[in-house]
Amino acid sequence: MTAEAADSSLRYFAHGEVRESQAEMVEDGFEVLLSDGFLMASAPTGIGKTAAALASAISVQRSSADNIRILFLTGRQSQHRIVVETAKQINKRMEGGEPLLRVVDLIGREGMCQNVERISGRCDCEDQLDSSMREELRGDIRSQMWRSPMHVDDMIGASRRIHLCPWATAREAAKSCDILVCDYNHIFIDSVREASLPAMGIELENVILIVDEAHNLPDRIRNGMERRIISKTFRDARFEVQEHLEKEIERAAARNEETDLGEMEWAERSLKRLQSEMPRWFSACEKELARSKDDDMRIDTKELLQEMEAILNESLDEAPSARHTTLKRLVTQLYTVRVDLDEEDEDEKETSCERLGAFISTCGQYEESPALVLVFDKLLDEPRVRSFLLDPGVVAEALFKASRGAILMSGTLSPPEMYRDLLRLPEERGVLAKEYDSPFLSERRPVLIAQNTTSRYTERGEGNTNNIRDHIIEVIRNTPGHIALFAQSYAMLDTVLDDYRWVPWGVRVEKETARMSKRQVGNLIENLYRKRRTNDRVLLCGVLSGKLAEGVDYPENILDAVICIGLPVPPPSARQKALTDYCEDRFGSHAARRYSSHQPAVNSVLQAIGRPIRKAEDRALVVILEKRMKERPYRFCLPSSLQVMKSQDSARTARVAKRFFERFPDPAIE
Repeated sequence: MTAEAADSSLRYFAHGEVRESQAEMVEDGFEVLLSDGFLMASAPTGIGKTAAALASAISVQRSSADNIRILFLTGRQSQHRIVVETAKQINKRMEGGEPLLRVVDLIGREGMCQNVERISGRCDCEDQLDSSMREELRGDIRSQMWRSPMHVDDMIGASRRIHLCPWATAREAAKSCDILVCDYNHIFIDSVREASLPAMGIELENVILIVDEAHNLPDRIRNGMERRIISKTFRDARFEVQEHLEKEIERAAARNEETDLGEMEWAERSLKRLQSEMPRWFSACEKELARSKDDDMRIDTKELLQEMEAILNESLDEAPSARHTTLKRLVTQLYTVRVDLDEEDEDEKETSCERLGAFISTCGQYEESPALVLVFDKLLDEPRVRSFLLDPGVVAEALFKASRGAILMSGTLSPPEMYRDLLRLPEERGVLAKEYDSPFLSERRPVLIAQNTTSRYTERGEGNTNNIRDHIIEVIRNTPGHIALFAQSYAMLDTVLDDYRWVPWGVRVEKETARMSKRQVGNLIENLYRKRRTNDRVLLCGVLSGKLAEGVDYPENILDAVICIGLPVPPPSARQKALTDYCEDRFGSHAARRYSSHQPAVNSVLQAIGRPIRKAEDRALVVILEKRMKERPYRFCLPSSLQVMKSQDSARTARVAKRFFERFPDPAIE
């Protein structure tokens, strides 16, 4: 890169000073995006990834004659605020009257509108608004947003004060923005992308993507394709069709209109047949599962579709010549059914008709592909079938190809080459996979790996549990503030904590539960700050890959130490075997276990130990209670930049902790 190009790439850096690793990432991103390529950036927390990625993307955006948009994709609202604040800093540094960045911060409609009617999709935000004033008021809000980037909460407040719909106002403003901050779903979920991007005047062909916490992207794509049905799904879908028919008949009668409900009535009869016949198929699968003595088993997608198609065609005089014609006909009707969800069940996001239609459609889409597997198991004695997408690249590849390039970044995008493979990034356009060093982590975040503890099933026992507790006790005794404790599972967390009587006196234990709401999680975090003000200490307990270990930031160095127990290696299952087999076919036997099991487990630990370090001035002690982290094959999964020390016993852990906090007694100390 020439000196002139390097200066150009740093022109939009948000801060006055740039560290070497930041400059390196900015320049790499600039070069890659200039050629419509892709940067896979594994960069530790605190390095300034957001500022570096934005500097690169904005430089390319403003050097192009095309109307390029930047979509900053993130799954965390805390990161939304960071992006908005970074954009504000960039605007302050703009020179020579250059146009300011126009930023729109967008979340889901249910988070922006107070009341959304599910059937019609309408909200009541503007019921008290004089419609003749709508465009003028939206223009006023848009002018405020363009003068200074607004976080979504501020934008919601400003809109509600004048009875505007915040969601509609933000989507309208997005038509002329430079940067849109939004969730992954706006790109990687078909239904959301098709409904949102055209409405905001955004064409994927003119979009630079910045994917934050990109280590989550493969699983987010997989989860977006997960579908499930149980035997009662057919009955519940039929009841919904009946309810829909009754409402349509009443509506037509009230308007004195005729309505053709023949296809919907056929759908109701078809569901009645499936309701009657499919329990036999479920029962046969239950018997086969019992004989196998396994917890789950694979189901052939083609055979299941053929079974349902045969049941539907029994009532027809002549079977259709094209495959799955009758199933497609049923799905068409299922997607048009409109009924209210049970308001008491907050977990239900879709109707049974939607669930069944999505399941059949997904199975049909991947009927001939090994990238999707069906698994039969039982949940609380209820037999069910679930679909799992093994290869997120079958979704991501086309979307990345359509874009103008992307920066995918995370503190645990390790190794970046693995994520390049999993997402099938188009290598013909240029893919740079790179790990960036942190100049401060080695001394401000020492990592200890205990050699006398493990979560390996065959080595669990009272002695191992006592060793784990001894290390935790010594960390508590030698740490001045709050400590986070993350175990590989809730079962292990319960075993270690037991009745809490072994926890040193004066330390309050706060524990994550499996179904905690966002509000409950927020209250736990807020409690850390309250306790700091009163000089009380908290042992915050959760699980690796859980809400507290991944979905939450801990600013202001509120955590002094993090302890991780075990490795969350996925247990044997039909799904896991299918994933390993698929990875072996795609990437070879050497990479199969690493891609499907070992690396994701290690990355869950790496993600947890990154929680307390949010900026260069932060410091925290990390203790990993799992000796396998220094053994094959897991030690090869650790990033080369991570410097670790061995701790033979709890006495060694105590000495290291004592020395560390004597050297760094307060986060403000340099």
